[in-house]
Amino acid sequence: MTSKLVMIVLLAGSFFMAQAQQKAKPEDTEVWEPVPEVVKPGQVNIEAPADAVFLFNGENLDQWVSTNDRSKSAGWAVSNGVMTVNKQAGNIETKEAFKDYQLHIEWRIPENINLEGQSRGNSGIFLASTGKGDAGYELQLLDSYNNKTYVNGMAGSIYKQFVPLANPARKPGEWQSYDIFWKAPEFEADGSLKSPARVTVLFNGVLVQNNVELLGPTQYIGKPSYKKHGAAPIKLQAHGDKSEPISFRNIWIREL
Repeated sequence: MTSKLVMIVLLAGSFFMAQAQQKAKPEDTEVWEPVPEVVKPGQVNIEAPADAVFLFNGENLDQWVSTNDRSKSAGWAVSNGVMTVNKQAGNIETKEAFKDYQLHIEWRIPENINLEGQSRGNSGIFLASTGKGDAGYELQLLDSYNNKTYVNGMAGSIYKQFVPLANPARKPGEWQSYDIFWKAPEFEADGSLKSPARVTVLFNGVLVQNNVELLGPTQYIGKPSYKKHGAAPIKLQAHGDKSEPISFRNIWIREL
């Protein structure tokens, strides 16, 4: 094969690959069945152990900064021991970076929410924030009490990767909890993946993710893949939809 012909073949391949990427849609990675079984939830409010560090103790946002500009304070509201998403201020993340940890976080969907599907109290916990915007590994936050959506995007899912093993969601207006056990990915010196991230999640005391190996950071469109990074902050999402903003309380962490 002549060098000119090789060049034509390579250019044609690049063209068709680009065309395929342009045609990719969010719906391509949505999974709708089987639907996880509904399970009566367990305990929510768990007292922090003696060696835990509070990321939010109900008083201030001293442990958080703006994701878009880490020199700025987190711009969310704090009132009566609760912090509430401010969508105009954008995502927030911890000042400190973490590797492996145990995290407890309590959250509440607004009682008066009136939308459907992914617009019903959408937010997320990024277990390792790897950049601005929604870059990182997302554990989904959503109203999943009698709310139909794709199952790898419901509460308790590792967004667009792993469907929860059960659905123990409480009604909007009631407090819910995640207990998360995170093992960060490790990389070789050349940037190749040494071991993938792993996570176990209890949702209202019910196991919904059992030591799953993540496929990479969250992708809204397309397939996830790994890129080398180190210890990272934990990020909370101010989702850009029209739903009422959700609230958080009693957030503590134990580094492992």
